[in-house]
Amino acid sequence: MSIRVSDRSALTGPRERSRLPSAAVLQRRQIPARPWARPLAAVAAGAVLAGTTAAVVAGRRRRSRTAGPGATLSSTSRAARNLQIAALSARVAGASARHRARATFASAEQKEVLRDELAMRTATDVAETLGNMKGALMKIGQMASYVDEGLPEPLRQALSQLQADAPAMSGELAASVVEAELGRPPDVLFERWDPVPIAAASIGQVHRALTRDGRAVAVKVQYPGVAEAIGSDLANADLIFGTLSYAFPGLDPAPLVAELKARLGEELDYRQEADNQQLFADFYAGHPFIRIPDVHHDLSTGRVLTTELVTGATFAEVDGWDQHEKDRIGEILYRFVFRSLYRLSAFNGDPHPGNYLFVRGGPVTFLDFGLVRRFDVGELTRFRAMITAMVIDRDPDAFRRAVVAAGLLHADAPVATEDVVEYFSRFYELVRQRGPVTCSPAYASATVRQTFNRQSPVTRYTTVPASFVLIQRINLGLFALLGRLGATADWRRVTEEIWPWVAGPPSTPLGEAEAAWSTEADLTGRG
Repeated sequence: MSIRVSDRSALTGPRERSRLPSAAVLQRRQIPARPWARPLAAVAAGAVLAGTTAAVVAGRRRRSRTAGPGATLSSTSRAARNLQIAALSARVAGASARHRARATFASAEQKEVLRDELAMRTATDVAETLGNMKGALMKIGQMASYVDEGLPEPLRQALSQLQADAPAMSGELAASVVEAELGRPPDVLFERWDPVPIAAASIGQVHRALTRDGRAVAVKVQYPGVAEAIGSDLANADLIFGTLSYAFPGLDPAPLVAELKARLGEELDYRQEADNQQLFADFYAGHPFIRIPDVHHDLSTGRVLTTELVTGATFAEVDGWDQHEKDRIGEILYRFVFRSLYRLSAFNGDPHPGNYLFVRGGPVTFLDFGLVRRFDVGELTRFRAMITAMVIDRDPDAFRRAVVAAGLLHADAPVATEDVVEYFSRFYELVRQRGPVTCSPAYASATVRQTFNRQSPVTRYTTVPASFVLIQRINLGLFALLGRLGATADWRRVTEEIWPWVAGPPSTPLGEAEAAWSTEADLTGRG
């Protein structure tokens, strides 16, 4: 018996596909026309830089658009994927050349229409190609769609499609994976099994089921061939980051590539993801506003992950909620990220809009723990030294010593200390002063761009050590989400509650609830 899904469930996104508005609709909305100034290579490179390699790690939703009963992933070879990008670049270049020819004798008004038409065609082509390829470049497009407000609006509209569910592999193929992993077909293993997937996750798709003892669960099934597809992406990683080192001479690509390969190997193993999720679920047990779905280890293997089924509103639906709710959600997301980092010594490195479920006035459910980094005492000590010097003591010389010790700045960099402080201060802006601060998309984008600000004399002497690869997703993902929410808080006081070396008093109602939970957790030995 099949279950037909009518609600939004854990690890799900809306079923509806994003629709691209026509050029005429864009004009009616009075979206300003912009020349197509960024070729695909620039967009991809900028997104890779901003994501600091986590883009390549995540490789989301690799499925063939023509999936049949026996289909696996398409375009897994390195050569095939390179050819697709080369073909896309050629199409973009050709369209641009034709546009220039048509615009030669056009009036100013006609040129504007032609620019919009070119932008729409190119954006659609980019989104379609990245969506078909899945893998690293699809993730790059995903991130660009919700981070960089400087992208032309038609491109952002097109890339936003990559955040929606893509066509799934067949139910028969998913069932064959479950049977191979768990020994029985899903319609025998479960009391009820829905062959129609309810969502796409990072490297698999999710089905809704009911266990034999009556538990509603979400079953994530890994796509056959995904390891080979990701392998072809990673084969390009050395080349990509080796090339970036020419643009940023201080960048040492070796730690980046090594880190993403290590994290990716873990993400492909759902047993590791189950352990990650269990770590967070145990730590946040009984938390007043952070919820982690339980893991059903008896129904999980290396390629099948079964967890508690949770329902809630999606991030897109939250866009229509009142600002008070958005501020509350922003504070919860912020508390989860930094409490996990400084109190659990772990960081969930995929702050994607699809990885949350919301309830008005209730908890936020956090999903997808495939990309988790655990930190040792030495790494956290270096983070603390940088924060203390920049935010608390305001000691420029100590801050420079701290970033050198952390491996972010070359020890012999011939740059002034004030330039070093100016360059890095952008990343501490939310917490350098007390008082309410409102996040905005412009702030998030500016923070990302500062990382690779080639106008700064400091950039050419900076690099990204392994411990900072996923941490940079705060700049990319978390701040982008806070900007989209327009969230306002006294982030400094909230963070002082979380920093173990400060342990400030509760500053908000959420802080008071969390403090009570933390005290109880300490008393019962749960936290």
